Amino acid sequence: MSESAKRNNILDILKSPFQVIINIFKYAFMGLKYICFDLWVDIYNSASYGVDRTYQSTKQAFMTQEEKIYERTRKKVKKEKVYKYSARTLAKLEEEKKELLVDLQTAGATRSREPHVYYYKVRDNNGKIITGTMNGLSKLDINAYLLNEGYDVYVIKTSPFIDFAYKDSSFLGKKMKTKDLIFWLTQLSTYIKAGLTLNESIKILTTQMKGNKARVTAFKAISYELTLGENFSSALEKQGDMFPPLLINMIKAAEASGTLVETLDDMAAYYTEIDETKKQMKSAMTYPAIVSVFSVGVIIFIMVYVVPQFVQIYEDQGTQINGLTKFIINVSTFIMNYWYVGLLIIVLTVFVISLLYKHVKAFRASVQIFLMHLPVIKDVIIYNELTIFSKTFASLLRNNVFITDSMDILSKITNNEIYKAILYKTIQNIVKGEKISEAFKDHWAVPDVAYYMIVTGESTGDLAEMMQKVSEYYQGQHKSIVNSLKAFLEPVMIAFLAVVVGGIIIAVIMPMFGMYEQIQNS
Repeated sequence: MSESAKRNNILDILKSPFQVIINIFKYAFMGLKYICFDLWVDIYNSASYGVDRTYQSTKQAFMTQEEKIYERTRKKVKKEKVYKYSARTLAKLEEEKKELLVDLQTAGATRSREPHVYYYKVRDNNGKIITGTMNGLSKLDINAYLLNEGYDVYVIKTSPFIDFAYKDSSFLGKKMKTKDLIFWLTQLSTYIKAGLTLNESIKILTTQMKGNKARVTAFKAISYELTLGENFSSALEKQGDMFPPLLINMIKAAEASGTLVETLDDMAAYYTEIDETKKQMKSAMTYPAIVSVFSVGVIIFIMVYVVPQFVQIYEDQGTQINGLTKFIINVSTFIMNYWYVGLLIIVLTVFVISLLYKHVKAFRASVQIFLMHLPVIKDVIIYNELTIFSKTFASLLRNNVFITDSMDILSKITNNEIYKAILYKTIQNIVKGEKISEAFKDHWAVPDVAYYMIVTGESTGDLAEMMQKVSEYYQGQHKSIVNSLKAFLEPVMIAFLAVVVGGIIIAVIMPMFGMYEQIQNS
């Protein structure tokens, strides 16, 4: 290894913990900023809004018709208010504007490689002064965007402090929820169909997201990129994890084929169906989870409040206690005296398992293989994975996405390591010139029905249509087995609770029969 390479490696090693420390201080500052300022502003605004609504509704109830007409006229005039400022303020604004124009002709026009956060001060059509921040590559780009929005621009500046305080300030909860994504896709398609441009549609959606700062920041950034002439897919890609890779690739394909509106509708329908599948899974697991929590609560109550009462009776009477009862008493004593140790063990166990499952591929694969060999659970997982795989693959094929790219996208949207391995093998087979179906042949995680349908699609040349039929078939199968599982689990969980609780109670009261015999004999 060369000296320069060694030096670079050392710098990378040193940079990593330094960057971590910088990020910790950065996010701590942002959190402190929110607690000390933004939080109280939000509380004040919410309280003011509530009080104002109550006042307005009460006022409306006692107003005459003439007063209501006057109020509407007054509000209209107020809405169209033109803001006026002192000569000193206006002179200062003009000075700031001159400085900005000079700056834009020099260093301000230089584009940076990485986007920075820029603070701006503008005036709208009514004369109101507006300030804010925006991500961009240069002052010139930001100025062009703001002018295009109809603003009179006075100040555009950036600094290490501004960059530090506001860059990536929307890191919390940035990823779009499925229901929000469906709404966004549906509305965007509707606006474009109504004759609005893509950028105009994005701006309207931005105004609809006023309560979500992360979304507003992202949508402004998308509008900014579109103003600069960037592709829609590229603008979405620059927003990090906010938009799923599948959607970005589908829009990229739609831009090439000129079918953006159709793709937006298809993706809205796709995510709606996927969301329904996820809801079915959640619905099936909700009842067992509730029963499990209830069972644990009942068992703890018996151990803490019921068992000690019997123990006291047995100790007073000198009753002999069998092995099972002794075990129950020991567990009860442990829970009462060392509950925090048990809680710590449970928390640490869950934490370690979660950590291993998330970061260790071999462990995650082992857990998934184990679950996929359990009766019933096996079918639930396989049917769910095949539904998502086939539905997504069909959408990709219909939008003319390359097979290898499709497989790469599919491997990214699944968390199942078994199916990831199948998809990677498929990519290798395609490179070798082999058929897609070869990777699915004789695999324990792929039912024969799915395999032969893929083979049929390949032979007929209509793989997209066949994959759609596969998704419909396994979606129906998944729904059916989830409903069956739900119906099966209810009596099983109740029976389990009855056996466990009943076993504990029987074990605790068994010595009572010995006491009764002693009393009878004496």
